[in-house]
Amino acid sequence: MARPREFDEAAVLDAAIERFWMRGYEATSVRDLADDMEIAGASLYNAFGDKRGLYAKALNRYLDQTFRERIQRIEPAMPPREAIEAFLREIIKRSLGDKQRRGCMLVNSAIESAPFDPDFFKIVATFLDEVEAFFLRCVSKGQKDGTITRAQSAGDLSKSLLGILLGIRVLARVRPDRALLEGLIRPVFGLLDETSRPGRKAASR
Repeated sequence: MARPREFDEAAVLDAAIERFWMRGYEATSVRDLADDMEIAGASLYNAFGDKRGLYAKALNRYLDQTFRERIQRIEPAMPPREAIEAFLREIIKRSLGDKQRRGCMLVNSAIESAPFDPDFFKIVATFLDEVEAFFLRCVSKGQKDGTITRAQSAGDLSKSLLGILLGIRVLARVRPDRALLEGLIRPVFGLLDETSRPGRKAASR
C-alpha cells in the first residue's frame, strides 16, 4: 500500500511555481525545487515523477489561479463588452504590480520551453485556445446585443484581443509603463466600438 504524502501538495506546488516563475524551467534545478518546496528529492520524484512532470503541474496550477480564475469570475458577472475591458485592465494592473518583472509564466514558457517540448507546447497551445474562446464568446454575444461592432468578424476580433493580451504581458516585463500598456488597449476598444463606414460591407455573422 502506498504511503500517504507527508506534505500539502497545493503548498509545495505554489512554492514550485514561484521558483519556476522567477528562474524559468532550464535554470531551475531539482535541488532548488526541493529546497523551496521543503521536501526531500525522493519525495519530489515520488509525487511528481520528475522535473518535467512537476513543471507541467505547476504551470497548470498557475493558469488555474490566474487566467482561468479571472475568466470564470468576470465572464458571467458582466456584459460581454465590459467583460473584455475588465479582463484586459486587470491584466495591466497585475503586470504593473509585478515589481520583480517575472512576466507571465505562460508567456515565459511559450518562449523558453514550449517550442522544444511537446508536452509543454500542448499546455500552452491548449490554454491560448481557451483564452481565444473566451474572447470569441464575448465578442459574439456583444455583436448580438449591439455593444460590439459587426464590421469585423468575431473570429478576427478575438484573435486581435489575444495578440494584445500577449503583447501586454511581454512588454510589461521590459517596459512596465502604464501609459504604454494602456495605449495598447485603447485602439482595440475603439475597434470593438467601430461602426461600419459608408460603403463598407459589414462582415457576415
